[in-house]
Amino acid sequence: MNYWLLKSEPDVFGIDDLKKQKTTIWDGVRNYQARNFLKAMQVGDLAFFYHSSTEPPGIVGLCKIIETNLADPSQFDPKSPYFDPGSTVDNPRWWTVRVGFVEKFKRMLTLELLRQNFSPDELILLRRGNRLSVMPVATDVAERIIALKASR
Repeated sequence: MNYWLLKSEPDVFGIDDLKKQKTTIWDGVRNYQARNFLKAMQVGDLAFFYHSSTEPPGIVGLCKIIETNLADPSQFDPKSPYFDPGSTVDNPRWWTVRVGFVEKFKRMLTLELLRQNFSPDELILLRRGNRLSVMPVATDVAERIIALKASR
């Protein structure tokens, strides 16, 4: 099993939305490196759900990868802000996964708390200039995040 971190703005789609819907397609990713991380995910992997563009930002829960290698449907929809006219149904450019709700944390693990407990070498999220919305998390770091959640 691998671990990941998925960022979303809570006013667009937050952990409470996922809890209510139970599952969702993680659509709209338009960065090639993030797309490649989505393509590397496997059924059963766990992802930390991170609320971004909010005060404070931080990890608010866990979700599980329940389906992989899905063509992102938003790339084909001309009305979508994620429409890609260069992508076709026969040759999609953007891929995604379906995630399922696992847990909402009792307390957010804030970005500041993460900075106090991890280095930028350990957690990509903390690297200067990082803007990826999808990123891997090493198993030992993920275990420490889970332990940190349990201690709060």
